Amino acid sequence: MVHSHILLVDDTTALAEMYALALTHEGFSVSLAQSGAELFSFLDANSIPPDLLVLDLKLPDMDGRDILKDLKQRGFNAPVIVITGNGSIHTAIETMRLGAADFLVKPFPVDRLIESAMRAMKEAGLATKADINIKTENYLSQNVPEENVATHPNLRSGFGGFIGISEPMQIVYNIIESAAKSNATVFITGESGTGKEVCAEAIHKYSSRNKAPFIAINCAAIPRDLLESELFGHVKGAFTGATNDREGAVALAKGGTLFLDEIAEMESDMQTKLLRFLQNHTYRKVGGNKPEKANVRIVCATNRDPMEEIKSGNLRQDLYYRLHVIPIEMPALRRRKNDIVDLADYFLKQYAREERKSFRSFSPEAEIALIAYSWPGNVRELQNIVRGVVVLNEGRVASLSMLPAHIKRISALETMPVLIPQTDVTPLWRIEKSAIENAIMMCEGNIPRAAALLEISPSTIYRKKMTWDKHGGSFLDDNLYF
Repeated sequence: MVHSHILLVDDTTALAEMYALALTHEGFSVSLAQSGAELFSFLDANSIPPDLLVLDLKLPDMDGRDILKDLKQRGFNAPVIVITGNGSIHTAIETMRLGAADFLVKPFPVDRLIESAMRAMKEAGLATKADINIKTENYLSQNVPEENVATHPNLRSGFGGFIGISEPMQIVYNIIESAAKSNATVFITGESGTGKEVCAEAIHKYSSRNKAPFIAINCAAIPRDLLESELFGHVKGAFTGATNDREGAVALAKGGTLFLDEIAEMESDMQTKLLRFLQNHTYRKVGGNKPEKANVRIVCATNRDPMEEIKSGNLRQDLYYRLHVIPIEMPALRRRKNDIVDLADYFLKQYAREERKSFRSFSPEAEIALIAYSWPGNVRELQNIVRGVVVLNEGRVASLSMLPAHIKRISALETMPVLIPQTDVTPLWRIEKSAIENAIMMCEGNIPRAAALLEISPSTIYRKKMTWDKHGGSFLDDNLYF
């Protein structure tokens, strides 16, 4: 850890030197570059690449996103921390998808950079967990008031295929990260469309089994008389149509992860066989006599209440307790209001590329409508609605008129004006603006930290600031509330 080498690329000399001094104090070796050209010259001149790259997005000669793409083509595999004065959530998501390990918005305290660097080193196998905890705790205890350490969690704008900065998703990210390190069975619950399979894939992706297969079986989609064969395979002649030996999902997932979706749809006798497999990791193919061993990790999911399914006799209690080692509850989209616009924007750009359309964003009125709607179909419903908007319309901005009628109707009810007599009551937008400005001032300009204090998304602050700046500090007709 002491000899880990960091290349810091930033054209603001004073900031770069301050960050370099703090990193050096923590035992890192730091080299500086002020442009994209200097960065690539450094890499060409040194046969051993740096252990970590800290990269400013806005350099005098190159855009940081283009640099990330070039590095990827070169096979550069050291972790990259992106720093920028533009704190757009969409920029953060884009850089993460280009391979960045973290995204920091200027100005940020040096302890945040040190913490990020240590975490990136750890994930790259260059530091132990103890190194990170001890060094970070020592630095924070010297530089940040104790209540700030507890109050400002490290918010992630996305993780493992998910997009979202809301508190429920931060909890999910943390559980996935912890669960991935274990071989324990994971039991995922949540409504349809909340991303249970994405969650299972993320657990596999970050586990030590990620080089082996991830096999998914939907227990509700397979005829019940064929489910045993799908899981455990069959031998030739086991039943009509079994013309050859066939491997099942358990064998196909050897060394990897087997995801059993809608586990409560499995018949009782099949649940008994699954329980036996979980107990001794052996199984028999349908029609076979030879027991076979399998090394797989089981992750299962259901969109029903498991305790209700046990009461109704649809789910064996002993199987449930065998599977329910690490529980993960996927939050409904209506509990993630702060994530709705970011998700919608992501899908809008994705489908615009696929359909060769020019859409780039939603209008403020459309955003209000999306936030007001309850989303019974969750992220899957949002995804399908955005795709419909892109396919059926043209333009750069997706307007309220392009949304389905039932969403526009909810929006109209939510935003219907209420006439009240004039009083001395302070307008809500002034209270809101004052609260946001005070939080930003308290956090020394760090918008993600201010958002954490206010319990809102940073993207909400950015949108409001853009509106206020555009209209000279007045709220005008913008009534986009939290």
